Amino acid sequence: MTATINEHRLPRAVAPRHYSLALQPDLESFCFTGRVDIDVDVVEPTRRVILNAAELAVQEVTVTVEGASLAVAFSLDELRERLVLELDADLPTGACHVSITFTGTLNDKLRGFYRSTFTDGDGARHTIATTQFESTNARRAFPCWDEPDRKATFDVELVIPEDLFAVSSGPETSRVPLGDGLERVTFGRTMVMSTYLLAFVVGPLEATPVVDVDGVALRIVHPRGKGHLTSFALAAGEFALRHFSDYFAIAYPDKKLDLVAIPDFAFGAMENQGCATFREILLLIDPDSSTQPEQQRAVDVIAHEIAHMWFGNLVTMGWWNGIWLKEAFATFCETHACAAYRPDWEPWTNFGLARSAAFDIDALLNTRPIEFEVVSPADAEAMYDVLTYEKGGAVVRMLEQYLGEPEFRAGIRHYLLTHSYANTETHDLWDAIEATSGEPVRRVMDGWIFKGGHPLVTVARVDATHVALRQEPFGFTNSDSDAQWDVPLVLGIHTGGDVRRQSVLLSSAETTVEVGSYDFVVANAEGSGFYRVRYEGALHEALVTNHAAMAAIERYGLVDDAWAAFVADRTPLSQVLDIIERLATNETDLAVWRRIAGVIDGVHHHLDAGAKRSFAQHAIAIANAALARIDSSAEVLPMGAQVRATLFKITGLLGDPDAVAAARALLDDREADPEMLAAAVNIVATNGGRADFERYVVAYESAPTPQDERRYLFALAEFPGVEETSALLAMIDDGRVRTQDAAFVLGHGLANGATGEQVWRHVVATWDQLNDRLPSNALPRMVSGITALAEETLAAQIRTFFGDHPLPQAGKTLQQYLERLDVNVGVRRRVRSQLG
Repeated sequence: MTATINEHRLPRAVAPRHYSLALQPDLESFCFTGRVDIDVDVVEPTRRVILNAAELAVQEVTVTVEGASLAVAFSLDELRERLVLELDADLPTGACHVSITFTGTLNDKLRGFYRSTFTDGDGARHTIATTQFESTNARRAFPCWDEPDRKATFDVELVIPEDLFAVSSGPETSRVPLGDGLERVTFGRTMVMSTYLLAFVVGPLEATPVVDVDGVALRIVHPRGKGHLTSFALAAGEFALRHFSDYFAIAYPDKKLDLVAIPDFAFGAMENQGCATFREILLLIDPDSSTQPEQQRAVDVIAHEIAHMWFGNLVTMGWWNGIWLKEAFATFCETHACAAYRPDWEPWTNFGLARSAAFDIDALLNTRPIEFEVVSPADAEAMYDVLTYEKGGAVVRMLEQYLGEPEFRAGIRHYLLTHSYANTETHDLWDAIEATSGEPVRRVMDGWIFKGGHPLVTVARVDATHVALRQEPFGFTNSDSDAQWDVPLVLGIHTGGDVRRQSVLLSSAETTVEVGSYDFVVANAEGSGFYRVRYEGALHEALVTNHAAMAAIERYGLVDDAWAAFVADRTPLSQVLDIIERLATNETDLAVWRRIAGVIDGVHHHLDAGAKRSFAQHAIAIANAALARIDSSAEVLPMGAQVRATLFKITGLLGDPDAVAAARALLDDREADPEMLAAAVNIVATNGGRADFERYVVAYESAPTPQDERRYLFALAEFPGVEETSALLAMIDDGRVRTQDAAFVLGHGLANGATGEQVWRHVVATWDQLNDRLPSNALPRMVSGITALAEETLAAQIRTFFGDHPLPQAGKTLQQYLERLDVNVGVRRRVRSQLG
């Protein structure tokens, strides 16, 4: 049998060992010149050398063997993004040197070597040249072997105007004046790494003083004049560096780490070795005016990128099918670090909120396995979704909790030590954990990684000491699937006020388990498993009656599983609302109230106008009663300010006049609590008019912090008026909304129950322009908002449109959104029939 050859993979006859890269960006004409000298090893004789290059103009190529230059012809294959070097005779095996000079454009597509702009406090506009290479965009900055397993070391030098600042993956080693206002900045050699992890940034920037983290130099690099906003992120970065050095028992594998705030950035952040880049909102934070979720999001992402320095950079996937491996583990690790840094935030409880988004996608027929075959670069783009991050992270957490934290940690350390500076496949990780734990990890985890979907575990009482467990595939749409999983269950067995845990591997369709004497059993203790749960008969009633004895994340799961069962047409809406009303009588946890708020919003969104009013009045009464109870209590609640803001937001978004009036007053209160103020911004927008809209535009464009800017920007998409929505769409069209944000704002606008259809008509009318202007990876995120447009006629029009306008970079994501739209059409029908 002949092995299948992937035409998107480079030939293996030549392997890069070291790159010396020299670049001179021009931030006024948006172009750059460059030269790259590459030391390679010829592993088999060849007269053709093929590497990657895209959107570059190559001027000259030389190939040298033992000091002798060889005749070489070169050509660019633009379709396959390759530079092909043709020699007159075979290159012999051994060392060889390739030198290439080239030019390129500092593009505005937020990929490769691109430009980012910002306006300073005096209104002056500035340009930054920065990079984003993952997955396959290093080839847009310099010719290279742009594949993750073609690791090499890198030397970088940049010629820049002397009044600008430059940073790269390696530490700065020299800065030499060249005359004419230019200087050459040279950076030290990097560790052995993949091309997608290299970075360099040039612009009107400055850096904080260095923080010495056990010998590692840590700084935040930021646009000039914003240093006063860096202390929060710097402290989080310092903690995360120490935390992971201890957790992995391996020192940080480099000399320095710069965290760089970029005004325009397609992703949230990127783990470039030694030079991690972030959206400004994640590094520039005023602790006094930002909310707890904004702060936690920053800590999470900072920890996520720093975790990658080990899981992804030190040990790297062999090909892009393994993206999930680094991203899922970094998602797990960010919560692990945040829980150690700020346990009062209850990060593992909040992890349930993110896991719900993955559940929702994974319950579709168009779900996919966490890992799937990646052939082309476009396939790789489709991996950056909630199944890679949130489902992947949840599955990792499930394994950790089933094995036990010490056993899991020992396996991770063994994996990293065994494969340092190398590339791996998924099974290498499972084999390492299996070797240290003695458990059948590879068998168990292969079913979760290579198979889409997840099970519904049904629990029933058998007798005083036994429960029956049954698994079946869970989905929002009927399916004849008979899939089964090895389900690592952690049971919480409640008896007389005490709780004990018991691990069970459910490897068959059903089984009976002895659990000892019990009052009731929680089948997903501490919410660590990636499966839905249904409790039958008396067991369900016992859980709801004794919900106060459950952990907050378990109560969250009770609500979340009930709502999912309704969406799947497995339970009536009345049962979901009954659970909510009974929990609401004494609930004080933030995550639970956020899930309740989500259900209330979901039901309200699908009701017709008349039914909305009566449902809103009932929901407002529930929230106000909870708020009054909490305010009258002498107990100091964990996250009390956030709970109050959530309840306030429930009432205000539903139009409670008192809440709306209070929200307007808060907007003028300079001493307002940040949590309440953030809620007020949304409440006023949802109930606002033209004057409010204009006020928000001013607040957005003059915001003192990135958090304020984002808060008011996204609130602009929540106004209910046609006139205000038209004004926002005009701002997106004329560039007043950054391209990094435009797709997300449009997606938010599509979900607006009052004007979502208006936004959809605009997306259709400007589809070609949006495809041309916005980052390719942002478009699938934009269309996520279509799932809210659940009127049957409109849904049919949307399906027809995307039949004629595919999004190849979305992979299965677009089909998932279209299927969820169909699901929501059914949900709307059932909501209206059961409550209307």
